Amino acid sequence: MFPPRPALPALAASAAVLTLLLTGCAAPDDAGGGDSGKEPEIGAVPALLASRDLGYPLDPYIPDPRQRGLLDQAQDVLVDRCMQRYGFRYQLRRQADPAAKKDNARRYGVSDAAEAERIGYENPAAKGTQRPPQPPLAPNEKLVLHGLEVDPSKPVPMSQEEAETSDVATTVVGGQKVPAGGCLRESALKLYNPAKDTVDMMVPQEFGFEAFARSRDDSRVRAATASWSECMGKQGYAMKNPLDQPPGINDSNISGPQAVAIAKQDVDCKQRTNLVGTWYTVEVAYQKRLVEKNAETLDRVRKQLDERMRLAATLTAGG
Repeated sequence: MFPPRPALPALAASAAVLTLLLTGCAAPDDAGGGDSGKEPEIGAVPALLASRDLGYPLDPYIPDPRQRGLLDQAQDVLVDRCMQRYGFRYQLRRQADPAAKKDNARRYGVSDAAEAERIGYENPAAKGTQRPPQPPLAPNEKLVLHGLEVDPSKPVPMSQEEAETSDVATTVVGGQKVPAGGCLRESALKLYNPAKDTVDMMVPQEFGFEAFARSRDDSRVRAATASWSECMGKQGYAMKNPLDQPPGINDSNISGPQAVAIAKQDVDCKQRTNLVGTWYTVEVAYQKRLVEKNAETLDRVRKQLDERMRLAATLTAGG
């Protein structure tokens, strides 16, 4: 996220919030691999190094950065529309970046020679973007945006379909019912979980986390990692995990001369041992297995993603 989660592109902030809001959304009963654990066949391993533009079998089921930006923007439109019902406006409107692209540059650790020479172990993608601070809200405005503070153990609607007929955790402002979780939750439900049978949008991400974890523990990746570690050791760098920063490298010197020197050697050893080519090929094999096993669920995910993106495009039309 790499340890396994960081190795995958992170969802935008709204999706992280969504996970908290919608814990318990519909997910397939047989989610995951659930197989015997036998390592998949991989065939010939290509020689690879820079991982930035690599593609994966699960990519079609997970919003890419451009799509995530559009979904963020669409959710803010829904929040604003909800707030307007009560005479308020939502000021923190985000704008999607049409040029945003996926970036797997650090999926297997530093692997771009030019970037290593320029910034060492610094990871520009990890910085992300910060939203501006929220302006102070009047009591009713805050209540409409966030909803009532309720006991988290109490059930709340898990889809917009349920929310429209539920009075659980609701309140009234200006003569109108405020939904459970306020406009923030309503916007998330409308966009990400409109119906009871909606598949949790995190399901394909979880498959990706599983495939990465399995690939990391695969005997062929362990062997390639050991070879890379041995190569680094011969140059005087005691490193066991290609996803870790080297000993002595921290935020204060992550792009300094020492970090650059180690990063350059790191990339060289990855090239000598074809660690990236091996790891990528193995991870793809595990993803393919999960895609095949969960084809019906992922077909639903893909259709629902298409529907979600059409709704987002409608909501954001005209800026």
